[in-house]
Parts: sequence; C-alpha cells; structure tokens
Amino acid sequence: MWTDKQRGIRVSQEELLCKNACGYYGNPAWQGFCSKCWREKARTAGASRQDTRPSNDGTPLTFSKFEVKKSTEKGRRINTMRRLFWGTPSPPKHQESSESHANVLKAYQSLEPGDFTGFLKILKSPSSQRLQSRCTAFLNTMEAYHDLPVQKLSDLVQDFYQSFAEYFSGFPEAQVTQIMEHVEKLIMTRLHKWVFCHDSCDDEQKDLALQRRIRSLNWITPQMLSVPFPDKKTAVTADPFLPAITAIIEMDAKRAPQDKLACVSKCSQHVFEALSTSNSEPANADDFLSGLVYVVLKANPPRLHSNMQYVIRFGLPHSLMAGESGYYFTNLSCAVAFIDKLDGPALSLSPEEFEGYMLRQRAPREGKRQQVASDAQHLLEELTGRQEKLDQGMDALNMQLQTWVKAVHSQLDEATAQFALVQKEITAQAEISQVFSSSSHDASPQGDEKDESVLAFTDQHAGPQATDC
Repeated sequence: MWTDKQRGIRVSQEELLCKNACGYYGNPAWQGFCSKCWREKARTAGASRQDTRPSNDGTPLTFSKFEVKKSTEKGRRINTMRRLFWGTPSPPKHQESSESHANVLKAYQSLEPGDFTGFLKILKSPSSQRLQSRCTAFLNTMEAYHDLPVQKLSDLVQDFYQSFAEYFSGFPEAQVTQIMEHVEKLIMTRLHKWVFCHDSCDDEQKDLALQRRIRSLNWITPQMLSVPFPDKKTAVTADPFLPAITAIIEMDAKRAPQDKLACVSKCSQHVFEALSTSNSEPANADDFLSGLVYVVLKANPPRLHSNMQYVIRFGLPHSLMAGESGYYFTNLSCAVAFIDKLDGPALSLSPEEFEGYMLRQRAPREGKRQQVASDAQHLLEELTGRQEKLDQGMDALNMQLQTWVKAVHSQLDEATAQFALVQKEITAQAEISQVFSSSSHDASPQGDEKDESVLAFTDQHAGPQATDC
C-alpha cells in the first residue's frame, strides 16, 4: 500500500465552514460564505451600488436612509411573491383556515418521506386546489420571464420556496423539509430547460475551460495526490473508484437539484468505500478530498460547473448549508477549486517537472507501470477464460467419445454372440453332410442292418421328400 508522511490534501474543518462563523458550510463558489450569508452579501452589494448615486439635492444618502430603502425593497419583493402565490400580501392565518384547509394539512402530515408520487396525488386533490393553482401560476410566470438575468430567476425561486414553506409553518421542521424537497423537485423539473446553463451567464464557457483543464491533467496518478491505492502486490481487477466515477457522471442526467446532490452523495460514499478497501487505516477527511479530486480528474464530468451552479442557485438552502449533502457538495467545490489552481508544489513536483508533464514531454513511470500491469492483467484474464472454455470443450468431447466406445463395445459383443450361434449351426450342418457322405459309399456285408439305421436316420431328418425317393 502506498503511504506518505502527509496523507491527502490538507483542508481543515474550519476552512469548510462559513466565513461569518454562522455554523453552516461555506463554499468556494460563494467566496467561503454559506448560501444564506452569500445572498445577503450580494444583495447588500447590489443595493450599495445603487445608493452610491447622489440624491436629487446633490447630497449622498445617509446610512439610515440606505437601511430604510433596503428594507423597503426587500419587503416589496417578498410582498410581490406572496401576492403571486397567495393572492394577498400575507399568507392565510391558521385561525381563519377552513375545513378544507385543515384536511389538506392533515393529508400532508400523513405523507411518507420520499413519496413524491403521494405528494403529487395530494397536490392534485380538490382540497389542495389552491396550492396547485399557485404552483401553476408561478411556473407560468417563470417561463414567461425566463429571459431575466439568472440571479433574478434564482431570487424568485428562493422566495417561492420561502412563501410555500410559510403555508406549513405549524409543522415540525423535519416535515416541512420533506415537503419542500417535493416542491423543489416539482418546480425545478419543469424549469430546468429554462434556467439551466442560462444565456445571461458564462456557465457554458466555464464548462469548456474546466473540461480542457481536467483533460490536460489526465497524467496525474493516485500517488501524486496521496490517494491510498492498491499496490502491485494486491490483485485488483478494476479501479476501486469506478463506482464513484460513474455516480458523478450521472449527475448531468438529473433535473432536480436534490437529484444532482444525491449523485454527489452517492459518489462520495463510493469514495469512502474505495478508500476503506485500499487503505489499512481508516479514511480521514484529507484522504476523502484527495480521492474526490482523483475521481473528478478521471471522470471529467460533463457540464460540471453548470451543474454545480444550478444546485447553488435553485436548490433548497438547507441542502447545502448543513447535513451530509452539504458536506459532500462543499468538498466537491473544494476539489474543483483545487484542480483549477493545481500546480507543481501541490503534487510535490518541481515547476520544470510539472511543465514537462503538461507539455507531454514526460510521463509518470508509475502510471506506465500501472497501465502495463492492467493490460497484462486483462490479457491474463482473457487467456484464462479461453483456457476454461477449451477445457470445457475437451471434457464434452471425452464424454462423447466414452459414449461412442460403450456403444461400439455393445455392438461388438452382440455380433460375437451372433457369430457363435452361426458357427454352431455351420458345425451341425457339417456333421450331417459327413454322415450322408459316409453312408452312400459304405459296402460292408452287414449292409442291411446299417441301411436300416441310415434309412431311419434319413426319415427322421429328411422328412417326406426322403420317403418319396
């Protein structure tokens, strides 16, 4: 097993958390902030740019006026979303709820976790007609205004999530989370074609740049990344990270952000499994990040940047800020950032060596050895398979020959018995012929007595024809 004094890519737990020390996971895409803090920071920056312009009287706005305008703008946006969703600037009060409203809440309370089909049935029921019509109105509005900047579309979707969650404010938090995951899947499956890789951003160009970058680094070996990997003494028929590679590639085929996050979680779990089989020591966070970097380099997932930005913009905030999915997605973001800034010292290489590898002027010996070993292993497996098929054919031929030999022996025994019977008949007829021959040429004085015995013998064997003669 390949080991090194310093295992993996060094990233502390503190570096994964938000810069504002709010306790949630940060992300390199958000400059180290969590999604909530990043949105607040972006909105503050946008408002500050608008309010740097002088007022009508030539004097700049004071800080108090800036706060008032910020609150007014935020309240106006929320009221607009509530009016779109509820038909009024405020959500319905529970004490004013009708009997049908109570029935709807009861139906959603009985919803099983992960039962998206059951959620759709409840949403289509007559008692839930109001929620269904508001979802339809929101989707139609988003499709009509899909030409808006992608960040505006993201804000509208996030505000919709917040407005929808207010309808279930009396539910436990875990139950609201489950319902909102169904809402996210319903909304974003329909809006995926309008907002994914939007024309207002440069996601497509960044996808191509990232793919070219990963392709130029395909010479990197697991040993260079300090990834625990089976050595030449260990019999390995395939790359232990292959399931993780497959899972991260599948992310592009999903539409809902939570389904894409599920692929990231599945990939990360396979990485931990591969590390546990390749390393005698328990896998730590540094090993995991190194293994994830190796998986991304080997997979070169399609539209990776666009998929990550899609999850960031339109996924539920709690999915990225905390929990298992948030931890895995943060590590994936760190892995992509590491690949983008990868240089020689990060791989324990000199700048000249790194440049030589990038220009294809040299290749890692370990990589060549592994390739030769892999080819030899595949050839050996192929030859072994052919030998097994040949042995099976020989066994079948031997069994057929044994069957034929038994049949021939049986036929020979039967022919021998028939030949013995024929031989006996021939011997008997020869004796009869000899008797006839001796009787016709005998002339002794006692011929009368002998003739009588011969006639008796002839009458017995010759039958009526002898009498006629």
